[in-house]
Order: sequence, then structure tokens, then C-alpha cells
Amino acid sequence: MSDASRQSFTDKAGSAMKPDSQKGTFEQAGDKIKGSMDNMASSVQPNSQKSGSQKMGDSLTNSSSGNSESLLDQAKNAVGMGNK
Repeated sequence: MSDASRQSFTDKAGSAMKPDSQKGTFEQAGDKIKGSMDNMASSVQPNSQKSGSQKMGDSLTNSSSGNSESLLDQAKNAVGMGNK
């Protein structure tokens, strides 16, 4: 379960698993805005204040660990669902 002020894991997964080619312009824009806001919230909130599930979710979806892309993006690219 994600923390109250964060994007739900279900919303993140649904957005990530649907290819951009099947999304409309407004849906793509909304996904980018939601993702950007959640990444900003992840960066601002100290790990000590995150729930265990939120820490795990952040490690899977955020590229703050120094990688250029998140683990989820790497998996999508590996199966041909990503942008690369």
C-alpha cells in the first residue's frame, strides 16, 4: 500500500503496463504529470518517514538510485514495451 500522499501502486502499474501507443494524448500527459509529481514527492520525503511498502515501491519505480532508468522501465524495455 502506498503512502497517503503518493500515487497508488495500482495506478503506477496500470500506467506502466499500457504501451504509450495505446494511450491518447491526454492520458500520456496525465501519466507524465502524475509520475513527475510522485517522483518529486519521493525525493522530498525522507526514507525514515516512508512505510516499508513505499520504500520498496520507490526502489522499483524511481531512478533516484543513480541509474538512468527505473527497474520497471528496464523490464519494460527488455520485453519490448518501453520507449527504447
